[in-house]
Amino acid sequence: MKYRRFTQDFKRSLIEQLLSETATPLELCRRYNISSGQLYTWKRQYAQGKLDPEPSREAELASRVRELERLVGKLTLENEFLKKAVRNSLKEAEKREGSLPKIAPLPKAFKGGVN
Repeated sequence: MKYRRFTQDFKRSLIEQLLSETATPLELCRRYNISSGQLYTWKRQYAQGKLDPEPSREAELASRVRELERLVGKLTLENEFLKKAVRNSLKEAEKREGSLPKIAPLPKAFKGGVN
């Protein structure tokens, strides 16, 4: 079965007819032999700016902001993980040092060198 491909201009004009109320959804579906689900998918895409001939600057910036927010979230998680790892390794080091016997520092006379 071959799939039909519709151009962005066709989809946009169909949705603009729907929004201007020159035709009902049922009329458009029958006239162009498309399903109502497809029509409403295109309507949602139109509302999100995905059917614009060129991506609008706002949509491009919004997409960039979402990508950067995702990256900041990822880096924050990595940072917290590393902080916990360092904290745990310091605690382990303190435990190891705490288990060794403490030796009093040597008096200055016994440290070697010339008196």
